[in-house]
Amino acid sequence: MGTIHYQIVHYRYQSRPASRNLLTADELAKLARLHPDMVENLIEWGLVDPEESEPELLFPETAVPRIWRIMRLRRDLGINWAGIGVILDLLDKIDHLEREIAWLRKQT
Repeated sequence: MGTIHYQIVHYRYQSRPASRNLLTADELAKLARLHPDMVENLIEWGLVDPEESEPELLFPETAVPRIWRIMRLRRDLGINWAGIGVILDLLDKIDHLEREIAWLRKQT
């Protein structure tokens, strides 16, 4: 049997200008290639947050790569759902800090 190697891939979807194209939960499920019930679970667990909730839940396009990251953490690395939440929070903080550092470097 061969050895399995994993590669960590960082998606820089938050550093792009925000798109105003919003997706319904069904559209999000289709684009993320997941069953709509799984998307509902991710929302319930707080792993994916809607941008708007009235009259229906609407998500930014950036939710698609976020879901891909979530599913990769679960499938490929075997991380439980609570652990995925912690990892996503830490990655979001790192991304925020990297953007802040870049902004500060531009100021000097």
